Amino acid sequence: MIERFFRAPGTLRRLRRGPLGPHIEEFARVLAQRGYARKTGRQHLHALRELSEWLERLGLGVEDVDESRLGSFVAQAAQGRGYVLRAHGAAVRLFLGHLRDNGIVPLPAGAVEDSPLRRLEEDFVRHVVEERGRSLSTAQRQLPVIRAFLAACFGRGALSLDTLRPVDVTRFVLQSTRSGRCDDAKVLVSALRAFFRFLRLRGDVTLDLAEAVPRVAVWRQAVLPKSLHPEQVHQLLMSCDRSHPTGQRDYALLLLLARLGLRAHEVLTLRLEDLDWQAGEILVRGKGLCLERLPLPRDVGEALVAYLRHGRPRCAARQVFVLARAPHRGLARSSSVDAIVSRALRRAGLDPPCRGVHLLRHSLATEMLRRGASLGEIGQILRHRRPATTEIYAKVDFEALRTLAQPWPGGAP
Repeated sequence: MIERFFRAPGTLRRLRRGPLGPHIEEFARVLAQRGYARKTGRQHLHALRELSEWLERLGLGVEDVDESRLGSFVAQAAQGRGYVLRAHGAAVRLFLGHLRDNGIVPLPAGAVEDSPLRRLEEDFVRHVVEERGRSLSTAQRQLPVIRAFLAACFGRGALSLDTLRPVDVTRFVLQSTRSGRCDDAKVLVSALRAFFRFLRLRGDVTLDLAEAVPRVAVWRQAVLPKSLHPEQVHQLLMSCDRSHPTGQRDYALLLLLARLGLRAHEVLTLRLEDLDWQAGEILVRGKGLCLERLPLPRDVGEALVAYLRHGRPRCAARQVFVLARAPHRGLARSSSVDAIVSRALRRAGLDPPCRGVHLLRHSLATEMLRRGASLGEIGQILRHRRPATTEIYAKVDFEALRTLAQPWPGGAP
């Protein structure tokens, strides 16, 4: 696979000898699979050739590679050139990750530290994702709350979970939310309830501590859902430069959000096999491990075809939407989808109060209502589990609300 980046026989021989020689071939394969350009791949492999020669001069082998020695190598490599080579630093970090992923060199001691807390966190994340059907980002957002609670109760001591009492829960919640925002408080109590239900399911506690978590005062439907007018949605879509691969990806992704009202994690988990071209349907992996099929609108299908044929880089990832630059892997975080929406808003010259994925979801629902769709139909498209979730959109149907408005006492001023 090195021949993909180099052809000169002398260069190939130098790359394949030395302590890193046997591993550079496989690393070159990884670079090719992840879609690195030939120029970038050549820079990375040249850096590894220098690293291999440096290790050989010191009498060291691949098993001696760690962060400290790589730092020394990069520093010495920069001395003769008068500047630090960014390519060298990136190459050796990537190579070290490759060695560790394949078990060739061990993880640092801190990374393999095993403790009851670490095992508890791993089990909780697995429970949230695999059994409750929540996203990994949801579980990771809850972990800091759980760590803070356990630290408040046990400090650095042993985790005596069976000694937890309702007073511990209420004390922690009241102290943590004393000067916080309502949204932060909702995340905190939601994380604690999920954690206590998990502990009771495992048998670590006998008390139903989830019931001891205070409720946050929330006034339902206190605000109007933020949305864009249809002309603004069109302006947003037209801001994508579809002559460029990144623009083709962003246009297809934004059109999915605007036409089908997908959530961020539903875009992230969309896979190539979820597109049923013959039936004209798309499989959506929703909340709680729910799988639902939605019709694939013609314009969305055409945008996806254009992206898959001309904009999506060739890679092993099965996710539909992948990073435009190497390494070509699927978008990993909901914040990545939010960032695509936010950048498109800036390009279009729009400055709404809400800039995330739900802006387009709310815009779709508002436009459907304006065109005469019922709340039940809107709930079906948005895949709401409860009718009450869709009721908020009744507040934006101003024409219907005017028929319910009572005359002002004494007449208009």
